[in-house]
Amino acid sequence: MKKKIKLGLIGLSKGNGHPYSWSAIINGYNKQLIRKCGFPVIPKYLEEKKFPDDQIKGAEVTHIWTQDLNISNYIAKTTYISKVVKNYKDLLGKVDAILLARDDAENHLKYSKPFLENNLPIYIDKPLAFNVKNAKKLFSLQKYDGQIFSCSALRFSKHFQLDKKQKKKIGQIISIHAFVPKDWDKYSVHVIDPILAMIPNLGTIKEYKKIKVGEQTMLSVKYKNNILLSILSTGQNQTPINIRIIGKKGLLDLFPNDTFNCFKSALNNFISSIKKKKKKIPNENTLKIIKLIEMGR
Repeated sequence: MKKKIKLGLIGLSKGNGHPYSWSAIINGYNKQLIRKCGFPVIPKYLEEKKFPDDQIKGAEVTHIWTQDLNISNYIAKTTYISKVVKNYKDLLGKVDAILLARDDAENHLKYSKPFLENNLPIYIDKPLAFNVKNAKKLFSLQKYDGQIFSCSALRFSKHFQLDKKQKKKIGQIISIHAFVPKDWDKYSVHVIDPILAMIPNLGTIKEYKKIKVGEQTMLSVKYKNNILLSILSTGQNQTPINIRIIGKKGLLDLFPNDTFNCFKSALNNFISSIKKKKKKIPNENTLKIIKLIEMGR
């Protein structure tokens, strides 16, 4: 029997339930306790799946740290994590890789630096950084290419893929329009990442314009190949995540509704990158994502 990869989880930033969902998808979970996690959507999509059949094989979250010991203990009890540590640096020497399940990108350097310096692979929650300068600084700390894994799990959504039939139906792409709820900094990545994965040949940016109205942010980008990209984050208005791709012959409206499978695919890609020591997402792709996020800030 192959030895499981031991993962250490660093979690807890405001409004982010990934410490619960990621560890549940890997370890399994207690149904009664997960319902009190404070994120109703998590038990909803977990309970649609069959455990342990649908959980990730070949890895285990064995250790956890958050800045609140009570919450650390609750997550550990809920998702069967055996060890709670009192300092995130205590994970060094205890695990094979790190899950940095926090989306407060301003703190990513602080929490990832000790592990990068000690050769541990690390999955850094989206977005990797809020600007290109900080993203490059994180990449510069890598001891080997591909040590950092970071993405929006929606890049793996089966609904955010373009097959040959769809491409033929819409014809040459002329514009892309995307919508996300909540704030620009943390949520625009959920459409930027899959757009650049679906349409990697957008090319060079010719010009862009940012508009802010209250909590809403819109970024319009014109590429040299004359494709127009517009992204709107709507603040507290509960807009569903949506990407509309318009071509010369038609259009496609894409809505993701496979949250569990997206998270599972992202985590499996990270685990695979550890086992095979192979980079999954090129740094230059991530930097293009961060550049668009920075433009809208």
